[in-house]
Amino acid sequence: MINGTHAVIFSKDVDKDRSFFKDVLELSSVDAGGGWLIFALPPAEIAFHPSDEAEKHEIYLMCDDLDATRRELSRAGVTLGKIDEQPWGRLTVINLPGGGELGLYQPHHPVAFDS
Repeated sequence: MINGTHAVIFSKDVDKDRSFFKDVLELSSVDAGGGWLIFALPPAEIAFHPSDEAEKHEIYLMCDDLDATRRELSRAGVTLGKIDEQPWGRLTVINLPGGGELGLYQPHHPVAFDS
């Protein structure tokens, strides 16, 4: 019934953010027409957390080693937030060139896909 997920990131500078996903994160993409790039993502999972704000959603890229990923992204000139240590994982944010933020997450729990 469901064959994939399409996530949308709103940006104040889509060209910079698209270049970041293409050139820095090196994600493959397809042109949906007129240069409108849609990027392939690694395997995904979805979880439900309790909240009083039912309309709030978050997206995180995942990695196996947050320290190594931070070093690699930093060498590429990417600015990241401080690491938030939680019992269930380690979190930070990637500061996107278009002005937004994107979560980056190293889970300590089992993941729902084969990496």
